[in-house]
Amino acid sequence: MEIVRRQQLKEKPAKGTQLGFGHYFTDYMFTMKYTAEQGWHDAKVEPNEPKSFDLATSIFHYAQGIFEGMKAFRQPDGTIAVFRPDENWARMNRSATRMCIPNFPAELAEEGLETLLKLDADWIPTDPGTALYIRPTIVVTRVMLGVHASTEYLFFIILSPVGSYYAHGLEPTKLIVEDKYTRATIGGTGEAKCLGNYAASMKAGEEAEEKGFDQVLWLDANEKKYVEEVGSMNMFFVIGGEVVTPALVGSILPGITRKSCLQVLRDKGIPVTERRISIDEVLAAQKDGSLDEAFGTGTAAVISPVGLIRYKDVDYTIGGGKMGPITKMLYDTITGIQYGTAPDPYGWRKIVR
Repeated sequence: MEIVRRQQLKEKPAKGTQLGFGHYFTDYMFTMKYTAEQGWHDAKVEPNEPKSFDLATSIFHYAQGIFEGMKAFRQPDGTIAVFRPDENWARMNRSATRMCIPNFPAELAEEGLETLLKLDADWIPTDPGTALYIRPTIVVTRVMLGVHASTEYLFFIILSPVGSYYAHGLEPTKLIVEDKYTRATIGGTGEAKCLGNYAASMKAGEEAEEKGFDQVLWLDANEKKYVEEVGSMNMFFVIGGEVVTPALVGSILPGITRKSCLQVLRDKGIPVTERRISIDEVLAAQKDGSLDEAFGTGTAAVISPVGLIRYKDVDYTIGGGKMGPITKMLYDTITGIQYGTAPDPYGWRKIVR
């Protein structure tokens, strides 16, 4: 693998800087190309600098592109760990298949990521709650108009030091149920991490922010009845001691943090069910007092308590607007594994050597 060095390194954010999410980018990136004749080739780590594209490049017109989200964490002994990267590579290739993009060699992507992390190691923040966000992406690079799968692609990984996804940190989020717009349908691309899904969610997200909410809680496209997910998180509800999360029916992203939480819950003997759950059932449980907690899970947000849901102009407070015990246990367990401050019985913490 070729490594192209920068002549001058960027200035890094000072320790203690409020990093936010996705505002700073490191010195290097990993890239590789695909053509029908050569397959995936020309893997290199190079300076993270702007690239030029012809305006007729298909990505600008048909959004044939996918991405992933991962994080790297500085460990107490100074090493670097990435949380479950093999799961991300596998999901990215499933997304690629759905979007007619050639599958990439996961072992080469992992080698590129580890090389990149070693070069950009000084960018990994160490303040509490911070991490180095990893964004692998594949986009079309063929210059052509016409609705056809491309024969040329660029795979790249960029890195960004980040703080909490939400400005209020672990304070419970406020969600508004979206019963007008649709994000994804069964048979569509909801279970793929593709570019268009996020563009489709923006209008509802903007309107939610204008009303003072953190995120939109999406319902199914067909009946506008069943809870699906939040824009950046899978959803969980604790009802009468049982943890319920919407089943993966084809319109919901199969989250890796979601999968990890399900494993932890089952291993601790906490009843957990994956099934379709209607918004009416959720709010009926809130009214009769059996809705103990609600929380979201995702790479960016990790585990985020939900303190309030608005539906049809009525606000429903959950758990007294505070983080509940199951939410806290999952947050402590997952972040403990990620930051190396707790045992990792599952082998989820991959150390970069």
